[in-house]
Amino acid sequence: MADIQKERTQAEHRWPAAIGVIAILASYAALPPDFLGTIRYPIIGICVALLAAVIVINPRRMNRQTRWSRRIGVALALVIGVTNQIILVLLVTELVQNEQDGPTLLLAALQVWLTNVIGFALIYWELDRGGPVVRTHRPRALIPPADFRFPQDEDHDASPEVAAHSSKTSNWLPGFVDYLYFSLSDSMAFSPTDVMPLTHRAKLMMGLEAFAGFVLLALVIARGVSLLG
Repeated sequence: MADIQKERTQAEHRWPAAIGVIAILASYAALPPDFLGTIRYPIIGICVALLAAVIVINPRRMNRQTRWSRRIGVALALVIGVTNQIILVLLVTELVQNEQDGPTLLLAALQVWLTNVIGFALIYWELDRGGPVVRTHRPRALIPPADFRFPQDEDHDASPEVAAHSSKTSNWLPGFVDYLYFSLSDSMAFSPTDVMPLTHRAKLMMGLEAFAGFVLLALVIARGVSLLG
């Protein structure tokens, strides 16, 4: 039992992910009326209810998990992910048809891009290695297989100051900020950078995010050029 406890790391804080969800919902509320219309409010209400439920279960740190709490957390991430893709399709349609004024569309594009980055980070955070509770409360031998390989997972044979932060040396495990960073880099580089996908679902999700970011950037640049003309 002592060895198992030694292998565990401190539970992750709830609030970085919660702040990300709140930022997404605020963005939904601020979108132009043509995006989602009044249906945005039931979506926001559902997400608020799901967020409140997971905060009640783990108000400060990710210490507890039940079958239902796990389902609620994954459901929240998936509802946001699906909503983001619907909004992205609507935005692409508006950009192609040029029916909205330029500044409104460009601002909406920035909002959609940001919500997509945070939304995919939430999905990665919830799914990788069994989720945030399992990652920190099980010994490494019992954690489900990883969806992503971080640099820290293989830095143990680097120089001492680098190896000090490796998974093997310090028992490092990824948190929400790590998933947010690589979601951001994937959306900007349109490909993996320092974090590699290991499973089919991870590759499909990162591919979808990269494709969405590429399409959005290409159309926004085209729209910006047309405004200059």
